[in-house]
Amino acid sequence: MSLFYDVFPKIVPVNRPVDITVRGLYEHSRFDPEAQYEVSLFPAEGFLTPVNDQRAIHLQLRAQDDALRIPVRCENEQEHVIWIERVSGETRTPVGEFRIYALDEDLFGRYPFKGDFHIHSDRSDGRESPGYVAGAARRIGLDFMAVTDHHRYQPSLEAAQAFAETQIDLRIFPGEEVHPPKTKVHIVNFGGRFSVNDLFSSDAFQREVAELADSLVDIPQPYRYQYAACVWSFEQIRAGGGLGIFCHPYWFTGHRYDLPEALTTLLFERQPFDAYEVIGGFHRHQVESNILQVARYYEERVRGREIPIVGASDAHGCERGELFGWYYSIVFSPSTDLSDLIANIKGLYSVAVEALPGSHPRACGPFRLVKYAQFLLREVLPKHDELCAEEGRLMLRYLAGQKEAAEQLADCKGRVRDYYKHVWAQV
Repeated sequence: MSLFYDVFPKIVPVNRPVDITVRGLYEHSRFDPEAQYEVSLFPAEGFLTPVNDQRAIHLQLRAQDDALRIPVRCENEQEHVIWIERVSGETRTPVGEFRIYALDEDLFGRYPFKGDFHIHSDRSDGRESPGYVAGAARRIGLDFMAVTDHHRYQPSLEAAQAFAETQIDLRIFPGEEVHPPKTKVHIVNFGGRFSVNDLFSSDAFQREVAELADSLVDIPQPYRYQYAACVWSFEQIRAGGGLGIFCHPYWFTGHRYDLPEALTTLLFERQPFDAYEVIGGFHRHQVESNILQVARYYEERVRGREIPIVGASDAHGCERGELFGWYYSIVFSPSTDLSDLIANIKGLYSVAVEALPGSHPRACGPFRLVKYAQFLLREVLPKHDELCAEEGRLMLRYLAGQKEAAEQLADCKGRVRDYYKHVWAQV
């Protein structure tokens, strides 16, 4: 139905009067100005205070300028269904069902930005160059990303440099996958101003980690050094203005989980990390690892722990048909500035998404955000992804030496911003 109609705004604030416009785009879907239409507004979760078992608000409307303008005032945060019928005497002809979402003030001021915090290029064990990875990331609908190669920070800078002379909306941040020596823990440094891997050869690392390990007398001896090395790494990431992400603890490799459960438990109990990669880049035969990571997240939440989360593909190739685009994050943030993204992830305004081919995308995170994210994945983000895809294709053409692509990229700039202005009520 959304193919034939433009519905705007789709995101409205709670308890404020807003007019929703439903406009037919084609001859067969345009409204007849002489006809009578009945519009019913169904709150998906019901009314706060039901009166006489009221299930919907009903309005009698006529079209103006080929559109219906529907006055609404949503009393609480939830999805709403707009059901439209053409009425002629006793005959009712369905026109269609349309969806909107009402948000409380805090969430209404944040936009959904899609990103991947964990991708590899051919500078470590990926398949494509850093610039190609960035262009491909935009092509699949990402608003921000970082190349995070093993032990290497420089490739992430190469990705940004590849488009330094162009105008693009994709935010390309520095990053790396950090491997503290003598530990099995994988850490992502997202957005940090310097490489943490490069610091492991320093005397300061050896001395400070040893001192910290010696002080951890309440931790079993076998895990003191590993935990201390992780704490030191996360502290360095924060010192560089980055986000430190604890990655894939339930990766099954070498006949066992990559991390001993005692160390995983210690990391959750003390939480030295900034965010947890709750959904990571596992192949179909490895999905049990994501199941366990999600279950562990919810168990820790039941214990009262506030755990910021991200989803990431950990893709090692953009064109191999696996992982890339299967897992990502939605961060609800005023902008894609690094400081905003980090603040809102730490503030628990993010969800992780699993979008396996052939399956409906599934969000993981706080219940309130998951409900909203599922609406966005269905009603808003498909159009967002189309706009991103065009820019991504042009970015790859630019890398291939097609000079005219730079001018076309400039023409694309701001399209997602303008789309969100169309979708969000302007109040």
